[in-house]
Amino acid sequence: MFDIAPTELLLVAFVALVVIGPKDLPKAMRVVGYWVGRARGVARQFRSGFDTMVREAELEEMEKRWAAENERIMREHPAPTAEATDASHTRPPHDPITYGPEDTTQTAVMVERPHVDPAPPVAAGPADPEPGEPEPVGSAPAHGDATPPLDRPGRTEGAAS
Repeated sequence: MFDIAPTELLLVAFVALVVIGPKDLPKAMRVVGYWVGRARGVARQFRSGFDTMVREAELEEMEKRWAAENERIMREHPAPTAEATDASHTRPPHDPITYGPEDTTQTAVMVERPHVDPAPPVAAGPADPEPGEPEPVGSAPAHGDATPPLDRPGRTEGAAS
């Protein structure tokens, strides 16, 4: 935008040093820097506002195009009516179906749905033994005892083989 050569910048710096003086030059540079920063901020804000307006206009245009395309598709492919839906689902089960390029005609095979009987109810086990009673042989430990049943009678855990 502005074309300032380095020699022109040195000339402006020399004139500023002579006119303002070395004592007030740092303060003047701070003020110039402040105003340049403010000008850049205003330009950035203007540019972002302009970009937002352009983006919103593009989105509105795209929404209009999508709505028009949606209307065109809906006109070309209307929603099926109740009569058409019922007719498509009442096709006889043994219509011939063609398979492959050799165009052989076969009839569809109907498979019956299997019948599954519910499992018989499980009989309730014996009640928990009283605290002083011994547990029946071969039963699971009661009350969370951590002693597993032994594989062979007469064997104890940790016995040498």
